[in-house]
Amino acid sequence: MGQKGTETRNRLLDATRELVETGGYAGAGLNQVVAVSGAPRGSLYFHFPGGKDQLVGETLRRAGRAIDGDLAELAAASASAEEFVTGVLRHLGDQLEASGWRRGCPVATVALETAATSDPLHAACSDVYASWEATLRARLADRADADDLALTVLALVEGALLLARAHRSRAPLDAVARRIGALLA
Repeated sequence: MGQKGTETRNRLLDATRELVETGGYAGAGLNQVVAVSGAPRGSLYFHFPGGKDQLVGETLRRAGRAIDGDLAELAAASASAEEFVTGVLRHLGDQLEASGWRRGCPVATVALETAATSDPLHAACSDVYASWEATLRARLADRADADDLALTVLALVEGALLLARAHRSRAPLDAVARRIGALLA
């Protein structure tokens, strides 16, 4: 694929991520993706012959890798597990607040809407969450309960993001940061 094709494909994926983060799977209609991306409609079908599920699945995996990269950077820069998790919550909260509380976790919205009805999207959501959990587990590896703790932290972070978005407030993120701090102490 040439540079122009790669750029078009990336615009489609970026537009889909924006739409999924603000409106979920249902809010990422193909007409909206074409409009937001500015790509020709034919390019959508050329790059994603599997249709909307392929487009959203690839968007989730791409977004998951980007967020996983952020997690890895925060892990490397943190002196302790508590500092790492607090940094993650602050980083995600900053992004959520900067979007006017409109752009939440892309995986959570799709998982809630489609994971029970679409095997490809179920697999994409599960894979992304497993990757994030592995990154958390690696940072908590010095603890005997790293497996359980990584899953618990991920669940707390996802729940805090959902509540922060619903309340349009950082309070849930701050409360979870305090509780995780106590849990990791």
